[in-house]
Amino acid sequence: ESDGQEANLRHTTAQRLRDEVVAMNIDNFIVRPKRRWVEQFAESAAWERLGTEERQLLTDEVAGLPSALVDDDIEAKQFDLLMLRLQLAVLRLEPSFAGLRDKVRHVAASLEDKASIPMIKAQLPLLQGLQTDAFWQDVTTPILEDVRRRLRALIRLIEKSRRQPVYSDFLDSLGVGTEIQLPVFDIGTDLDKFRAKVRLFLKAHEDLIAVQKLRRNKPLTAADLEALEGVLIASGVGTPGEFEQAKQASQGLGLFVRSLIGLESQAVADTFNAFQAGKTLTANQLEFIQLITAHLTQNGVMDPGLLYESPYTDLDPLGVEGIFGQAEVIDLLAVLDDVRRRALVS
Repeated sequence: ESDGQEANLRHTTAQRLRDEVVAMNIDNFIVRPKRRWVEQFAESAAWERLGTEERQLLTDEVAGLPSALVDDDIEAKQFDLLMLRLQLAVLRLEPSFAGLRDKVRHVAASLEDKASIPMIKAQLPLLQGLQTDAFWQDVTTPILEDVRRRLRALIRLIEKSRRQPVYSDFLDSLGVGTEIQLPVFDIGTDLDKFRAKVRLFLKAHEDLIAVQKLRRNKPLTAADLEALEGVLIASGVGTPGEFEQAKQASQGLGLFVRSLIGLESQAVADTFNAFQAGKTLTANQLEFIQLITAHLTQNGVMDPGLLYESPYTDLDPLGVEGIFGQAEVIDLLAVLDDVRRRALVS
């Protein structure tokens, strides 16, 4: 069975590479000088057995030539490359296997954090399995190919700040413990009052640079947020402790403030221009986007999980996945993620 799976993997890989060669335009001035080899490897028979000479020709003469077979999902292609390197490490018994395996584990953990998105939730058993030692015992190239196929379209849903893990070799040291008193909000009373006071202050000071950037969905700098926090604390609308707790609850001052002031309607419209470009949307799809626009205008950010709840499920029981195709869903979730990240420090 394993031999059959590996044979199938070889066949599908060869077919994918041949498709790329077939899609090369002989009339292209870059391709034309390599026409002899392009025509040779456009034939399926050429891929049945690749010797050393054929592999060298593909590497030196064909690889890198422009092809009409284009995949614009850069994040997915980067994941493809990671999985290819991992498959080669398995076949060649290379020591790089451990490091590549840990990168895949990091990807799985990052995706698991977004399990509120149904298309990620559907892969949850796989994501959890990838983070165990048992999964990697005697792992095979067909198993890794299955992982690549099932996860590649989801990679762009990971926040960019989490895509590249950073490792350090510092030793932790513990000092003497001290007791710190943290301010505590009374749910539904002090927190609501605090938010109301901050919202009123921000409405009266919309000329602040950070507020303008947040309202217009422009990238922020650390200096922008430091200046805004200084003004807010100096105003007396809240204590440093209250703002610290608000920052922790909202994952940053930018997101906290954005949740209070919302987004300008033009800024929201601009975020969907690229998504809508070249598409002829149905009435339900337009209404769906109008609902998202209203939410972003009011709240400034949006949890993707809401797209699978009412009022979105009033248009279709499956929510966003019943209204749009998978590729469009991923693009739409990427738009929401970009809106959120613009309220963070760039």
